[in-house]
Amino acid sequence: MPPSRTREGLGEGSAQTLPALPPLTPPARGRGIPPTVFVEKQRGAMRIMAVDAIALEQGIAPGLMLANARALAPDLVVVDHDPAADHALLIALADDCDRFTPMVALDPPQGLILDLTGCCHLRGGQDALVTAIRARFSNVTLCLACAETPDKARAQARYGTVLPVAALDLDDDHHTALKRAGLGLIDDLAARPRAPLAARFGRGMTGKLARVLGEEDHRITPRRVPPALFVMHRFAEPIATSAAAIAIITDMAKEAEIALRERGQGGRCFIISLYRSDGDTRRLSLETGAPTRDPALLIRLLAERIDTLSDPLDPGFGYDAIRLDVPVAEPLGPAQIGMAGEVAAEVQLGGLVDRLSTRLGANRVQRLAGGNSHIPELAGFAVAARAPVLPFPWEQSEPGEPPARPLHLFDPPQRIEVIAEVPDGPPRRFRWRRETRDVVLYEGPERIAAEWWKRRDLKGLTRDYFRIEDQDGRRYWLFRHGLYGSEKPHPDWYLHGLFV
Repeated sequence: MPPSRTREGLGEGSAQTLPALPPLTPPARGRGIPPTVFVEKQRGAMRIMAVDAIALEQGIAPGLMLANARALAPDLVVVDHDPAADHALLIALADDCDRFTPMVALDPPQGLILDLTGCCHLRGGQDALVTAIRARFSNVTLCLACAETPDKARAQARYGTVLPVAALDLDDDHHTALKRAGLGLIDDLAARPRAPLAARFGRGMTGKLARVLGEEDHRITPRRVPPALFVMHRFAEPIATSAAAIAIITDMAKEAEIALRERGQGGRCFIISLYRSDGDTRRLSLETGAPTRDPALLIRLLAERIDTLSDPLDPGFGYDAIRLDVPVAEPLGPAQIGMAGEVAAEVQLGGLVDRLSTRLGANRVQRLAGGNSHIPELAGFAVAARAPVLPFPWEQSEPGEPPARPLHLFDPPQRIEVIAEVPDGPPRRFRWRRETRDVVLYEGPERIAAEWWKRRDLKGLTRDYFRIEDQDGRRYWLFRHGLYGSEKPHPDWYLHGLFV
């Protein structure tokens, strides 16, 4: 009977390949094909890092020196080890494993861990799912194992069912001490009391032993956070055209709409994954400014997204699976429609923002948002128009009163020359852009202290702001940078904004 929680350890040999899965089969053995090894220079000598199946049959294993390997196989083919290419292949394999489960974790440099909990019944049981995984990755050498915990599956995939103490990944000193004590297998440790082992080797060792034995579960950290909702379609015959794929995505969007409506939610982000039969995976991300579950809107945004791709979609030999994820879902109530059937203006504006952001880029369409700071230039900033709107108590003037803050701010504030009756008094005349202006009316000062706990402000000086009006009726926002005498002997003046 299969366990309630099943993990799968998946390991593969080193290969120099691009992220797409290589559509090749392992070379036939016994046909005069020379063995291939991957080498890396370590401490002035060439050491073998990975081998193919033919080299392994001839007694050439990772860790062997290249000179010793040539003595065993003079016709040895030597290739430089490329860890970056190995990692790219591992990422490509992990992307392709998303078709089996959303819980996929990397186990570098050569392994993947899949949490199959709740996924086995979709493929007819655990054995059928494992068979499908083997068939999917028949073009690479696999060491595959299933167990109740990730550590146990990982250990069995690397060492088989009879586990040596090396499966605990201990340092060399502890490994040597265990072997000298005659404890070469995990079963030898399992039969001994844990307290003496913890006293000698630490609690980390006994915790790892419990996980390898399946006594203690340790959840994996998936590469991607499992979505709030997903819909997936698999095909017995690959879909060979993009038009057919879009039709399938439309049906999936309708299924997601029903599920979201039952939950009273709408999606803010949608990710479409297209799995090609050759192992290549293409992902398209769609974001909206407000929660939605409208399939027509998603298809329009998808069309806009496809039009902006620098690398057009290529079905190749066809898509054998398509998946629609909804990573972010928020509450969404019924929409209010007018008596004549018209759509609210804010809904129309939201749709326009979504289309422009999809076509031009999320960060190219922006809006202003409030910042949690009393420093004027930090109190507002531009964010993506589709970013979540956070409530912020904007300071507003009383009805009929002039605005407390100008709409136009200079970045950075412009330095001016000011004449005042007293050093710490209001300005009476100032010079800006080679023109002298007389102050007719003023209001202030409004004192704003520096954020001394952040040290963002220049030198941490206090600002005294004045709203002033010149002889021509133009209004300005000035500040004196620093308190006279206590913070600075001769404070500077700046023009920070204009009231227009």
